[in-house]
Amino acid sequence: MTDDGSDDRVFKALADPTRRFLLDLLFARDGRTLTELESELEMTRFGVMKHLKVLEEAGLVVSRRQGREKLHFLNSVPIRLIHDRWIDKYTERQVSALADLKRQLEDET
Repeated sequence: MTDDGSDDRVFKALADPTRRFLLDLLFARDGRTLTELESELEMTRFGVMKHLKVLEEAGLVVSRRQGREKLHFLNSVPIRLIHDRWIDKYTERQVSALADLKRQLEDET
């Protein structure tokens, strides 16, 4: 496993409630402009741009120009990789134990 800092960037990006809110907006409807995203927040355009930059650096948001507009899209792959790396391995034992318990209880009846 290589440690290129990508996990740290994703965790840093997800640590902020405003950035999580932006991700929720893009999850609800992908391909939003800065103006659309800005209208949902009580902060300056520059503030929203700074948050989007952190999300882009973490790979959570991908931007694409379409004519004069710049559209922002959610990239959920880094979140899935974090889930697989940091959540699945810690919950696998509990889920396995619950499945074993279920089988045991069903066998007794």
